[in-house]
Amino acid sequence: MASSPIILIIIFSFTFLSNPGTVLGNQNYRDALAKSILFFQGQRSGRLPPSQQLTWRANSGLLDGQLAGVDLSGGYYDAGDNVKFNFPMAFTTTMLSWGYIEYGKKMGPQLGSSREAIRWATDYLLKCARATPGKLYVGVGDPNADHKCWERPEDMDTPRSVYSVSASNPGSDVAGETAAALAAASIVFRKVDPTYSKLLLRTAKSVMQFAIQYRGSYSDSLGSAACPFYCSYSGYTDELLWGAAWLFRATNDVYYLNFIRSLGANDATDIFSWDNKYAGARVLLARRSLVDKDQTFESFGQQAEDFMCRIVPNSPSSTTQYTAGGLMFKLSASNLEYVTSITFLLTTYSKYMATAKHTFNCGNLLVTSKTLRSLAKRQVDYILGDNPMKMSYMVGYGTNYPRRIHHRGSSLPSVQDHPQSFGCEAGFQPFYYTPNSNQNILTGAIVGGPNQNDFFPDERTDYSHSEPATYINAAIVGPLAYFAGIN
Repeated sequence: MASSPIILIIIFSFTFLSNPGTVLGNQNYRDALAKSILFFQGQRSGRLPPSQQLTWRANSGLLDGQLAGVDLSGGYYDAGDNVKFNFPMAFTTTMLSWGYIEYGKKMGPQLGSSREAIRWATDYLLKCARATPGKLYVGVGDPNADHKCWERPEDMDTPRSVYSVSASNPGSDVAGETAAALAAASIVFRKVDPTYSKLLLRTAKSVMQFAIQYRGSYSDSLGSAACPFYCSYSGYTDELLWGAAWLFRATNDVYYLNFIRSLGANDATDIFSWDNKYAGARVLLARRSLVDKDQTFESFGQQAEDFMCRIVPNSPSSTTQYTAGGLMFKLSASNLEYVTSITFLLTTYSKYMATAKHTFNCGNLLVTSKTLRSLAKRQVDYILGDNPMKMSYMVGYGTNYPRRIHHRGSSLPSVQDHPQSFGCEAGFQPFYYTPNSNQNILTGAIVGGPNQNDFFPDERTDYSHSEPATYINAAIVGPLAYFAGIN
């Protein structure tokens, strides 16, 4: 028997009202998008602007660079500590920029804040690339000393050591990633600030040339300042590929394409992260084949699809585990960083496939644009609360989210509430080991996530699961905009 229109309306209204902030049980992607970008304000180093919304943060690191006689203030702290590691910061910037390029039209009111988050990083990266000829600064703050303290960035009294790479101490990996970030950002600012865009591109070309000319890993050059924190485990060939791919996208200069072809970077992969860029570069280059119909780029599409076949469930060549709750599970430490980065590639390649009306096969399994989109949506929804713990892994989104994240500034009282410095170690007992919730809400922060059994203990001391990071968030901004679908 058909329902009457009145009954249908009542049912619809009840369903809608019983899920505040959702549409028929779906996640509120617009809210999550806004918060995922707002998070970056909590990671800011340097002098904060009047528009700062996370007001529990204050100025910090204003003298960064002084030990080298240069101004390296600004940029982002990478995670829950007070160190500026340029390798992951540059990747964060590249991913924020790619998200803007691919999904800007769906960002609606977040378009400006997205650009602002990108520029906070690029202003700093430009300083690092331009302050001293022949040198690329790649980090500020002694990570070994910093990690022995539990103090606010505003109180830092650990050595603000300055690290750099040069012709005699090369770093093709960090230089290639910095070039990628500046080139991608140059596309972001091309129309809204052409002068800034040209400066970004000019600097990107120069940094890329340095990466190509002086080959070597920054891990070898920096030693304990890079490892074990952000070792370039995958080597530097992937960053040379990634940097050249972004410069090719930004310039259309065949020099970069010839360089890419000469690299012979054909390693198969089933990961995408701040360390390993092969899959991202292939998806980026495959756009020329699928969207621009340029057959000479087909090999990159094949490599991108080989990657997808290693990710998609039920694919005969899949090397990816999924938890019982449906979460992609790559590594036990900070698993969500891989989930968000891979999810970005899923939505982006799905978008290219839809434009080209393209499908491909993983053995006997037919993969369509919708296959990838559905898998990506499942990952995003899991992160936002559709999981066995019914927990949002984004701080401040929903009502049940991590309260004890591994983050110094968030866990300690703000400067406004407690003007006196806590010093290096005094913060541990009252604010690190306590079972109490953090003092300040780092809105939008996505933590390392649950374990392979879909369990999350929400313990501050468990940094591999409870620590947020810029690169976890940067990669999910694009997919959130995609699913928000704001026109």
